[in-house]
Amino acid sequence: MYKGLSEERKGELIIMAEAFLWSLFPVITILSFKNVSPVLSLAWTVLFSAFFFGIVLCVKGGWKELRNKKALGDIFLATGILGIAYYILFFLGLRYTSAGNASIIALTEVFFSFLFFNVWHKEHFSLQYGIGAVLVLAGAVIVLYPNVHEFRLGDVLILLASLIAPLGNFFQRRARKQVRSETLLFVRSLTSAIFMFVLAYFLGMDLTAIDVEDSFLVLIINGFFLLGLSKLLWVEGIHRISVAKANALSGTTPLLTLFFAWILLGNVPTWFQLLAFAPMFVGVLFLSGNEKYILFWKRVQLK
Repeated sequence: MYKGLSEERKGELIIMAEAFLWSLFPVITILSFKNVSPVLSLAWTVLFSAFFFGIVLCVKGGWKELRNKKALGDIFLATGILGIAYYILFFLGLRYTSAGNASIIALTEVFFSFLFFNVWHKEHFSLQYGIGAVLVLAGAVIVLYPNVHEFRLGDVLILLASLIAPLGNFFQRRARKQVRSETLLFVRSLTSAIFMFVLAYFLGMDLTAIDVEDSFLVLIINGFFLLGLSKLLWVEGIHRISVAKANALSGTTPLLTLFFAWILLGNVPTWFQLLAFAPMFVGVLFLSGNEKYILFWKRVQLK
């Protein structure tokens, strides 16, 4: 499939496949809430994703990488930020907001990645990057505007999840240089699952309280394919291209989520959601650093 392609092109194709799968994640997660609490839904989902990565490790014979103590430090840091804090905020957020809102607000991760990698770490910074950041923020303001008079906790939780994601991606990308994706994600998923089940136990939840007929299949799909395969694709993608560019290529994810939420949940997209997507998508393109958009901007400046 990838024969004859450059590493850059491989990374782009991998991220586009990941974006399609990830667009279903908010929708399937909300479906899992029908008979399962967000904490238990997250616990079972990450456990199934751990099984997925364990199978991949068995097929590829990568268990020996678990002895790499140097990589484990970065893996556990990524786990604490992405595998635990990020997903707790995201799952709880989906309990109190729509799949469309969550997917659009999650695009602010591109803006926060820009601040983290390009401003704080002093990577390349230009005028079009600044314009892209402003457009992403404008989109976030549009989708959050209806909540000015009616506070919506879910939107704030998704925003907080997007804020911490770049730091987790920093450690995750550093760990990927030392071990393979499946090793990294197996440790992350298994550790997260253990933490979530312990948390659910201390919250007094029945850990086996799952409606097999209505919820089990949804949790398996969420764990194996959306939190499993899609995250494997994401880590492989950012191993080949920059996080900023990967986020840019994922810019169509909210539109796909709005479509799937409409089909599967009956959530008709609002005008605020559609209006917010436009500036955010353009902003993501500018933040990506993609040469054709930079050249387009330069032509506009010359005029």
